Amino acid sequence: MVPKMARNPNPDPHKHLEVPIWNQEDKYYEDYIVPEVDRSISRTISEGEVMLFNSLVLDMHPYVGDDIFARRKGIFGRRIVPGAMVFSYGLGLMATNNVHAFSYGYDRLRFIKPAFIGDTIYTMRTLLDKWPKYETMGLFRVSYEVFRADDGELLLYCEHLQTVEYRDPAAAGSPSELVKSPSGSKP
Repeated sequence: MVPKMARNPNPDPHKHLEVPIWNQEDKYYEDYIVPEVDRSISRTISEGEVMLFNSLVLDMHPYVGDDIFARRKGIFGRRIVPGAMVFSYGLGLMATNNVHAFSYGYDRLRFIKPAFIGDTIYTMRTLLDKWPKYETMGLFRVSYEVFRADDGELLLYCEHLQTVEYRDPAAAGSPSELVKSPSGSKP
């Protein structure tokens, strides 16, 4: 006898909210341990994605959009993937959607080597340091290193600052030493 297939195993929308959201972190400042290191999955960058990205951001530099120019006159002998795309994909590979953390900005963004159409990349994220900042949130700094999977060459490096809520704000430090609000004038 063939089992009957379930057509709606989750019929109660009120119970849906009890199920944890996939790919969402629930980490507080206290949960980040220096030097935590994570590695992403790998992904290949196709020509179609590159051309779509170029058209969306209006980056039609001949190194990224003109195959004949890139082969005949370009210093790399072939088209490259735009650095902004490598940055976006590299960080996207590490996206975890922590509900307690917010982007504060990026520092030290460097395009070390070019990525080429058809390259497979992966990202390493390292928690470099963290410190108390506001009454309700601290800051942490991670590095992102984007590598080419075939040869392990470093393509991109940057550092990302993020604010993250304290589980216990009273344990973070003296309120007189901390900025009152993230929207205040002090960074």
